Amino acid sequence: MEQNQQKVLAQILRFELAGEHYAFDVLRTREVLAVVKVTPLPNALSYLSGVVNLRGSIIPVVDLRKKFGLPPTSDTVDTSIIIVEIQNDHETVVIGTIVDAVKGVASFDEREIEPPPRFGMRLKSSLIQSIAKKDGDFIVILNVDKVFAEDELAEILERAEAT
Repeated sequence: MEQNQQKVLAQILRFELAGEHYAFDVLRTREVLAVVKVTPLPNALSYLSGVVNLRGSIIPVVDLRKKFGLPPTSDTVDTSIIIVEIQNDHETVVIGTIVDAVKGVASFDEREIEPPPRFGMRLKSSLIQSIAKKDGDFIVILNVDKVFAEDELAEILERAEAT
């Protein structure tokens, strides 16, 4: 019997930003929400859209387009908020991230995943966990813990708790 199956290394939640394909590790994703009313915060970081009330918990919401320096766009029917878990100093922090569209969960095996290139990327390579390739598309798998620097995360949480 031949073994044609490769071991699955990653399951990711795929999403789009400015026509590019990105993803988070599905194990770090709590849920996906349709765009809801986000309450803005005064004097917040430019990419901190505000906070949402998620079943009684105040969750800060970050616009990934603004965070990554991409051009702004209006919300569409596909715009979503991905709720992710970030590890920070042995503590789990929950943050919402606004994306253009969620494309679903995908699985990748070892042949389809490569380390990030050292240069030539729009984002800092430290933010990128790996690059997945499937059916001619490249998907940038983000390291959710590194997307937010420790000092940024502290400020985001401080602003959200002040509401």
